[in-house]
Amino acid sequence: MRRILGTLALALATLLAVAPSHGAPGDPDPKGLLGDTEADLANMRAAYGRILDRGGQLRNPAYLPALVRESSAVTVSQLLAQAATPDRLAVTPALLVPGWNVGNPLRAGWNGTRGRSQPVAFTNRFGALLRGTLYGPLPGAKDPYTGKVLAAPYPGVVITPGSVGGSQGMYQWLAQDLAERGYLVLLYDVQGQGTSETLPHTGDPVFPFCNPFAPVEGDPALGTGQMTPCPGVPFQQLANFTTGTVDALDFFTSRPSAPYANPGVGTTKVDAYNPWWQQWDRSPIEDPQTAGRTTRLAVIGHSMGASAVSYVQAYDDRVATVVALDKLFADAPAPVGQGHVDPVVPALGIQSEYGFTVTPRQLSAGSSLVPAAGLPDPMRERASGFEAWRAEDLDTMVVVPRASTHLEYTDIPLVLPASRYGQALSSVYTQAWLGHYLKGDTSAKALLAERFRYLEPVGRGRWAPITLRRDPLLSARYCSAYHLDVDGQVRTDLDVVDVGC
Repeated sequence: MRRILGTLALALATLLAVAPSHGAPGDPDPKGLLGDTEADLANMRAAYGRILDRGGQLRNPAYLPALVRESSAVTVSQLLAQAATPDRLAVTPALLVPGWNVGNPLRAGWNGTRGRSQPVAFTNRFGALLRGTLYGPLPGAKDPYTGKVLAAPYPGVVITPGSVGGSQGMYQWLAQDLAERGYLVLLYDVQGQGTSETLPHTGDPVFPFCNPFAPVEGDPALGTGQMTPCPGVPFQQLANFTTGTVDALDFFTSRPSAPYANPGVGTTKVDAYNPWWQQWDRSPIEDPQTAGRTTRLAVIGHSMGASAVSYVQAYDDRVATVVALDKLFADAPAPVGQGHVDPVVPALGIQSEYGFTVTPRQLSAGSSLVPAAGLPDPMRERASGFEAWRAEDLDTMVVVPRASTHLEYTDIPLVLPASRYGQALSSVYTQAWLGHYLKGDTSAKALLAERFRYLEPVGRGRWAPITLRRDPLLSARYCSAYHLDVDGQVRTDLDVVDVGC
C-alpha cells in the first residue's frame, strides 16, 4: 500500500509540475491553456455529450428502439440493392457492419413529412458505380424557421462525405436541414465508400477492371493524383474525393438536353441525368464576391471531403462558395492533401478540438487528426485555411465548437465521441452561410449572432426547438474568427471568445 501511495503521490506531483493552471508570470502556460485537471477532464467528458448528456443517445428513450428498427431497415435495403447489381460490389463497412450507415434514427419519417428524397445512381469517370440521394423541399412547404413559403427553383448543394468509411447516412442530418430551408441537395458516396462500388471499370464495362501496368493518372496540383494505376484504389486517397466531387457536380447539373456521360456503365441501371433538374435554380448570382462565380452551387465536405472541396473551389467555376467540415485547408499535408490550395471563393471552416480520439491537453500539439505531445496552440484552427483566405481578402470564417471531435459531423450511434451541440451549431452556421452567399436572402449579420434557434429531432416524428448560445458553445482552446463584408463594411474578429490569439 505504501508503494502504491508513493507512486500516486509522484504521479500527482508530476502532473502538477507539468500542468499549472493559474497562468502566473514565468508560468510555462501563461495563457492558461492547460487549465486545471478537473477542467480538462470535464472537457473530455463533454466530447461524449452526444451519447451521454441530456437529450443524447443514451438518455432519450426513443433512441434505442428507433436505432434497432432503422438499422434493420437500412441493412435490408442496402443488401437488396447490392444483390440487384452483383457485378458492382461495394466492399465497405456500410454494407458489412449493421448500423454503420443508419445515421440518426430519430430522423426516421422525415421523408414525405418535412422534405423529400430520391435515390440516384451514376458512374464516376472511372466507371465505378456511385450511389447518392437527392434531398429537397416538399411542394408548397414552408420554411420551418421563418414560415416563408418555399418555391422552386432552389439553389444547389453537393455534399462529399469523409474518409475512413464515411457514408451517406452519416450526413443525412445536414442534407435534410438544408432541404427544409429551400435547397436542392445531392449527398453521395465516393468510390470505395458507403454503398458505392469499390473497383473501377476501365476496360470491359461488364466486369471491374484496371490495368496494373498503366501510368498513374491525375494531377497532384488539383488534388486528383492517384496512388496506384488502378483508379480509385485504395479508397483512402484524396483523388477519390476530388474527382468524386467534380463528377457529382457534373451529374447534379445534367439535364435531358445535356445528359451525364456515365462512363463504363454497360448494362447497369443508372440515372441518365439529374431527375430533379427542373428544381435547380439556374439564375446567376447577381453580385458574387468572386467574379465569374455566379452559379448557385455550393460544395460541402467533411474530413478528406473537406480537403477535396478546398481544392475543387479553386478550379471548378461552378462553385460559388464552400463549407469545409474539419477542415478548410490552404496547404493540406499528406494524406489529406497534395500541395497548395488557392483560395478563390468565400469559405466557412467548421473545425474541431479533438480528432478521432479524445486526448488529454498535454497531447494537444500537432493537429486534431494527428495529436502530439505539447500544449494547445490557440492559432491552430485559424492557421489551416482561414488565414490564407483572409490574406486574399475573401469572406471567411472559422468556427470551433467546444469539446468537438472530428466525428461531430457524422451521425454514428453510441460508440464514437462527439459533443452534444457541435452538430447543431455546425448546421445553423452552414444555413446562415449558404443563405447569404448562395441564396442571397440572409444578411451576413446572421453569422455574427450570439444566439441561434435550431430544430432538433427528438423521435417519434417530432422536432423540438432549442436555443444555442454562441460563446459557451465555442472552444476555449482554439480561436474562432471571421473576416466578413457586412453591408459594405469589412468586419474582422480574430478571436471571437477571447481565447488568446
